[in-house]
Amino acid sequence: VAVLVPTTVLAYQHFQTFKKRLEDMPCKVEYLSRARTAKDTSRILKELADGKINILIGTHKIIGKSVKFKDLGLLIIDEEQKFGVSVKEKLRQLKVNVDTLTLTATPIPRTLQFSLMGARDLSVIQTPPPNRYPIQTEVHTFNEEIISEAINFEMSRNGQVFFVNNRIQNLVELKAMILRNIPDCRVCIGHGQMQPEELEKIIFDFVNYDYDVLLATTIIESGIDIPNANTIIINQAQNFGLSDLHQMRGRVGRGNKKAFCYLLAPPLSSLTPEARRRLQAIENFSDLGSGIHIAMQDLDIRGAGNMLGAEQSGFIADLGYETYQKILNEAVTELKNEEFADLYAEEIKAGEEKISGEEFVDECTVESDLELLFPNEYIPSSSERMLLYRELDKLELDKDVETFKAKLVDRFGKIPPEGEELLRIVPLRRLAKRLGVEKVVLKAERMTLYFVSNLDSPYYQSVAFGKFIEYMAKNPRYCNLREQNGRRSMVVSKVTDVKSAVSILQEIVSIEAK
Repeated sequence: VAVLVPTTVLAYQHFQTFKKRLEDMPCKVEYLSRARTAKDTSRILKELADGKINILIGTHKIIGKSVKFKDLGLLIIDEEQKFGVSVKEKLRQLKVNVDTLTLTATPIPRTLQFSLMGARDLSVIQTPPPNRYPIQTEVHTFNEEIISEAINFEMSRNGQVFFVNNRIQNLVELKAMILRNIPDCRVCIGHGQMQPEELEKIIFDFVNYDYDVLLATTIIESGIDIPNANTIIINQAQNFGLSDLHQMRGRVGRGNKKAFCYLLAPPLSSLTPEARRRLQAIENFSDLGSGIHIAMQDLDIRGAGNMLGAEQSGFIADLGYETYQKILNEAVTELKNEEFADLYAEEIKAGEEKISGEEFVDECTVESDLELLFPNEYIPSSSERMLLYRELDKLELDKDVETFKAKLVDRFGKIPPEGEELLRIVPLRRLAKRLGVEKVVLKAERMTLYFVSNLDSPYYQSVAFGKFIEYMAKNPRYCNLREQNGRRSMVVSKVTDVKSAVSILQEIVSIEAK
C-alpha cells in the first residue's frame, strides 16, 4: 500500500497514527520525506523493493525513479486537491490497474466532474464524529481590535490560535503587533523555508501547549490535528482558493469545543467578483460535511478543466456546453469509423446492413430561401421568439413536435403557414441525418443534399448511400449526382416547399435494400 500526502508534517503524523493503530498487526509501516536521512532513505528503498514494507507513507518523494514497489496493490492519495494530474497518473503507471482511493474534503473541479460523469465512484462522509460543532465563520476587514478579542477569548478558555499569513516577510511584524496588544501571549512562527527539524520542533511544542498562537503560512493547511486549537485567523483571505480556505478552517473545531474562523480581507466592494463569491461561499457553507457543497461552488466558479489534459479547472473556452458535446461526439464517431475501423469492424459491418447514415453524421444543417419563421404579428416579443427557436432546434421526435405545436396554439393561437413550414424542418433534418446527409439546401425550387465530406468514408459502401443511387435510377429526369470541390451532392429539382422535401426523403428511406 502506498499513501501519498502533500507535506512532511502530515507524512510524519500519518506514520505515527498508522503505527499506533497497527502495532499488534504483522505489518511494517514506514515513511519517506525530505526529513529522513540519506541512510534511512536507502534502507527503506531496499526493504520496499524486497517486499518487507507493507505500508509506505510519503510525500512526492515516493514518485521518484529510485522508488520500486514489489507489488503495489492499493494507492491512497490524501488531500488529493494538492496534487497535479501528472503526479497522480505517474503513480498509477507504477502498476497497471492499481486500486486508487482519493481522500479530500474539497475535490478539484476536474475530479468532481469525473465523479459526476460516472467515470469514478464517489462516497460522501456526511456523519461527523460525536460532539462536533459547526465552525462559526465571519468575514472582516483587517482590524487589530478583532484580532486581539479573538486571541484573548481563546486564551481565556485555555485554547490555542492559528494565525495564517501567506507572506513570510510579514510574519515578524504580525508577531510584534500581537505582542503589543497582548503582552502575555506566547507566539511562535512556522513556515516552509525553515529546516524540517526546526519546523517539527515548533509544531511539537505548539501541540504540547508551550505556545498560545502559531503564526504560520499555509503549511498548517494539510491535515495537522491539534484538538486544543479552536480559533483560526486568516489574513488576506481573498487571495486563497475555496479549497484552501475550507482546508485551513478544518484545522480548528477538531475537539468538543465551539470553534471560530475569522477571514480578514479588504472591503467586499473592492474585490473581484470571483473573490467575493469565494468568501460568500465559505461563510455560507459552514456546517459540518459542507465540503461537497463548497467543491460544487468551486466547480461553478472555476469550471471543470480538461478531461484528457492536465488542466484541473477552467471552462470550455468560448464554445458552450452543447457545441463542446457536438464536437466531442463528431471526434468519437470519426475515430470509430476511420482510425479504429478494425476494432469496430463488426459494428460497422452490422451498420452497413441497415440504413446506418447516422453513424457518419452527427448534425444535419438546413439552408433555405423559403419563408420559415414565426412572424412578428404571431409572436411580438423578439426574446420569446429566440427562446422558441432554440427549443425547436433541440427537438428530434415527431411526438415532441406535436407537443411543441400544441403549446404554441395554446399560447398564441392558430399557427401561420410559414410557422407550419418551420416545424416541418424537424422531420426533414431527422430523415436527412438518418440517410447520412450533412447539409440540406432548399433554394430556387431545388433541394441539394450534401453527403459525408470524407470521400473515403465507409458511408459510400453503406445501404444508406445505395438508396440514393436507386432513387436516382428511378427518377433520372429531375434528379442527378454531382461532385464539386471535393464534395458529393445530389440535386433534386421541382421542390417548392419543405413538405415536398420531407416526402421525397421518406420515399428514399422506404426503398428496400438490395
